Amino acid sequence: MICTPLTNKALRLAYTAHHGQVDKSGVPYIFHPYHLAEQMTDEITTCVALLHDVVEDTDITFEELAQEFPPAVIEALRLLTHEAGKDYFTYVREIKVNPVAKVVKLADLAHNSDESRFAGCEDVTMEQLTRWRKKYAKAKAILLEDEDRLITNKTDFYSW
Repeated sequence: MICTPLTNKALRLAYTAHHGQVDKSGVPYIFHPYHLAEQMTDEITTCVALLHDVVEDTDITFEELAQEFPPAVIEALRLLTHEAGKDYFTYVREIKVNPVAKVVKLADLAHNSDESRFAGCEDVTMEQLTRWRKKYAKAKAILLEDEDRLITNKTDFYSW
C-alpha cells in the first residue's frame, strides 16, 4: 500500500469507522478495504479504497470526509456509495464515468467474488453464492463493456 500522510489518515479513519464490524465470515471488516488499498497504485485510489464503504456502512458523512480529503477522493466516494433504493446495476453504470471509482469498484468486485473468504462459514448458502456470482459478474461486465468495445474496434482496425 502506498503510505503518505493522506493515505495514513484514510487508514486510521477507516479503521476507527469500521471498528467492531465483521464481514459475512466473521473477519474484522477493515481487512476488506485494506485488501483493496494494497492493490492501488497512487495516493487517491488508495484513499478511496480504504474509505469506499465508510459513508455507506457507518455514521461518517461526506461533509466530514470533505474536511479531510481532496475533491478527487470525495467525488469517487460519492459514486461508490450505493444509495438505498437505487438499482444496483444503475449504480454500477454511474461508477464508469470516474476512473478512480471504477478501478476501486473492480477491485471490490474481485474481492467480493473470492469465495475462499467464506471457508468455514456456515452462514453463507450455496444459493447466496450463486446469486453473488451472477451479480458480481454482471457488474464487472458493465464496468468493462466499453473497454471490450475498444479492444474489438482496435482488433477490427488492425485486421484490414
